[in-house]
Amino acid sequence: MTIIAISTIPIIIPNAFGHGLGGDQAEPISFGDMEVTVRTQLSPSDITVGEIDSANMQIRFFDTLTDENLDKVTYRVELWQSGELLARNLFYDNDGRLDVKLKPKAGCDEILLKDCTTYGGSEHASAPGALFVQGAECTDDNLDICGRPSITGPIFVKGGLYKITIDIEAATSPRTVLADRLSYDTFVSIAQEQDFFIPSANAEVPVIVKTYYDDVDNFKFDKSDNSIAFDMPFDWSPDYVDLVQVVHEEVRVPKTFAPYAEGKQFKGYVNGVEIDQRALLNDPYSYEDTNIVHFLITKSDLLKINESLGSSNYDNKKMDLKLVPQSEITKSSTEFYLVDTTNYEQVPTTVNISWDSNYGAGDEVPFDITFFDENRGLIKDIKYSISLIDNESNQELARFSGDDPQNLGIRATEGIDIQKIKIPSQGQYRFDILVYGTGLDYDPTYSGIGSGLIEIGPSTGKTTTPPQVQPPTGIPEWIKGNAAWWAEGAIDDDSFVQGIQFLIKEDILKIPPTTQGSASGANEIPAWIKNNAGWWAEGAIDDDSFVQGLQFLIKEGIMRVQS
Repeated sequence: MTIIAISTIPIIIPNAFGHGLGGDQAEPISFGDMEVTVRTQLSPSDITVGEIDSANMQIRFFDTLTDENLDKVTYRVELWQSGELLARNLFYDNDGRLDVKLKPKAGCDEILLKDCTTYGGSEHASAPGALFVQGAECTDDNLDICGRPSITGPIFVKGGLYKITIDIEAATSPRTVLADRLSYDTFVSIAQEQDFFIPSANAEVPVIVKTYYDDVDNFKFDKSDNSIAFDMPFDWSPDYVDLVQVVHEEVRVPKTFAPYAEGKQFKGYVNGVEIDQRALLNDPYSYEDTNIVHFLITKSDLLKINESLGSSNYDNKKMDLKLVPQSEITKSSTEFYLVDTTNYEQVPTTVNISWDSNYGAGDEVPFDITFFDENRGLIKDIKYSISLIDNESNQELARFSGDDPQNLGIRATEGIDIQKIKIPSQGQYRFDILVYGTGLDYDPTYSGIGSGLIEIGPSTGKTTTPPQVQPPTGIPEWIKGNAAWWAEGAIDDDSFVQGIQFLIKEDILKIPPTTQGSASGANEIPAWIKNNAGWWAEGAIDDDSFVQGLQFLIKEGIMRVQS
């Protein structure tokens, strides 16, 4: 492996805020001449329901301008899930880093879950009502013996998104109550594994869906395209989507199941819309016998889906996900290790860059970029930048450093990323990689720089731009919600017809070729069609019966569809 000195990417460690793996940092608030915020971090960072007896919740209150903690802080901490309060109490800490032991306990019989929660610690003499434990100040290395209060209750007994609200009641001195309370919301995701099976000729094939968002339901396997589909509750209203950082789901299938064997590529769909390749990551590395396919659907992806489907999707209360395996492809690759930026000594990070050999000069090539640690494990929650260099002229052709100047670096949550890069012509190119660090605090353990050379030939022309909508394998499940609301009178005829017209025009809802009538489109919709819609939504009639009703509307000119 060859290491080439890099001078094209500036080495800057940003002052970041935003959601991270097992942690979150809120946007700062002005406080005197400071910009103060809180960072919430869980340890372990990737928690799965049922696999831990306890976890540590670290809350740090600090000035983002100096990266220094404020001391003698009184915190009001609340834990919420799905709009329900699970815990609320005051805590005190001397050095601005509060560590709390969280102990999940299932089986709450109270109406309000918070009434099952108990707290460990003693009231601090200078901060009335705030819990405190005498002992050594907590660090990352002494959590088993340091002084920290505890919360025991129905916390992390169910997977999904948890909101941790932190109010700073006092700071610098425990007797100094702030005139205006500083309030922050942070979010962490807890995983939950659900078991499903694919029927086969010999035996059932086990499939695990690991959800970080909410319970999944309606698991289906379609033999016609070997696809896996499921859904889960989701609020598509623009106000809510704007709050979501990422929706993370994992699908785990044995590599011995031929359609999901190692080397397979995949396409993913959300509510019938094909998602960008960067939102669908294939991990054949973590397990010898299992492929993991990640749906990592960011706020940007959610906004694009809403834009594609229009306002008819805003009232939808479900997210439908679909995974479709593709044919196996031949990949080229290059691999290199990183060195530190001071002494250029090797660090424990190896980078692999691979791409479909059918791509070549003139193509926008999707490059898979994977980061391995010293044990060949994936490095999670890594931040990096990448530059494409013409090796002959040493000219930088493209650079990718992420979209947020205050949170520098592309974030590869699972240690895998995909970047689409236009290759102008045949020849040799150099990829320069700079890793800033991992996690919200940019831990430098795996940071470094390195380069790899690739050779790009002519395009084979075998790659095509994929369609952006679901292939003709049925009607998207979420359309049933619209049909039910129409049948119940919650939306009027015009709104329903306009929504169906849009879906047919955009090729999201597929119907057989139908001769279009010449009426003005103002005719009244027969009652039987509305009844059909309601029965179809309830599952009393099949898809074909519902589609026949739509064909009738088109034939009669009641609904017009433009190509």
